Amino acid sequence: MKEKIKKVLEIWHKHFSNEEHQYSEFEDSDIEYFVGCMLYNHFAFSKALDTMKTMDLSYDFLQACGESYDEVAALIKTITFKNEQEKLDFLMEFIYESRAKYNPSELYLLNRLQNHITTLQNIYKGVVEAKEVDFLKAQFGSNPLMK
Repeated sequence: MKEKIKKVLEIWHKHFSNEEHQYSEFEDSDIEYFVGCMLYNHFAFSKALDTMKTMDLSYDFLQACGESYDEVAALIKTITFKNEQEKLDFLMEFIYESRAKYNPSELYLLNRLQNHITTLQNIYKGVVEAKEVDFLKAQFGSNPLMK
């Protein structure tokens, strides 16, 4: 699995190293964030709340990917695990490794993704029971889970 992710990151880091492929406000860490989103969508977690079932990829990012998107999407579709806990563990490890590559000012999107996955882990572990997410609370740093 790690080799496939390594290949995905190589493809997109090479593609986006050409400034002509970058969009406004592009950060290298965006690549890891959007790969994480693609993994999340691919894994389709059954315990995710309705408002947390999928993560949208930025139109700017998708447009800037060009033909490289198809190659990356095909690789991600081949990543499989026996169960959802393995998927969660893999995704969290990917996020931790990705965060270690960047300085704090470049981590905004990766931090958001990590918070989302941590919330999902807590749902799976039974630490929290939630029926929906209050996005206003999440915006202001409060616990966004609602019973």
